[in-house]
Amino acid sequence: MFDFLEGYDLLGAFWVTVQLTVYSAIGSLIWGTLLAAMRVSPVPLMRGFGTAYVNIVRNIPLTVIIVFTSLGLFQTLGVSLGADAFESINFRLAVLGLTAYTAAFVCEALRSGINTVPAGQAEAARAIGLSFTQVLTHIVLPQSFRSVVGPLANVLIALTKNTTVAAAIGVAEAATLMREMIENEAQLILISAIFAAGFICLTLPTGLFLGWVSKKVAVKR
Repeated sequence: MFDFLEGYDLLGAFWVTVQLTVYSAIGSLIWGTLLAAMRVSPVPLMRGFGTAYVNIVRNIPLTVIIVFTSLGLFQTLGVSLGADAFESINFRLAVLGLTAYTAAFVCEALRSGINTVPAGQAEAARAIGLSFTQVLTHIVLPQSFRSVVGPLANVLIALTKNTTVAAAIGVAEAATLMREMIENEAQLILISAIFAAGFICLTLPTGLFLGWVSKKVAVKR
């Protein structure tokens, strides 16, 4: 029944998907945190940049962003992100596009967490002489992260599924292999079921684990 799988690197394709997810998650968490800091910054220029970035990027289809990284950055501007091989270039560009897109959602999740921190705590911290950066890093963000583990888990699950868009620029991840197998094999339903099960195996444990973490670290108010 599964003889047609011979000759296809199914595990390798899903491994590329996992790599895309992990690298993009790390990048989007860092960039999204910086954007959230800009959104609540007392500097108008930084607030304006953060707001504009989030509102613009969230309303651009991810496919457009991924294709732009290949056609616009690489083929037009020659940006290769330090890679030489074509496959490595596409992989890194896909990570860049996924990071830029997902960071906007991470930012909004974190900003909602920042809003849950009582304003009196920040005012008390400023009263004893702490700077904005110190208040944010020592008082506000630690509590914000604890309160938004659940929403960030949803963003991570969405990111895992969004990695399939990387197939648009030829990254050899799960969706690329699925398309190739459907074209070559007369097993549409079975192939779709296999890849659906693969993504369930990636996303379901992640959601359950982070849901458990969310309950453990929740801030009691």
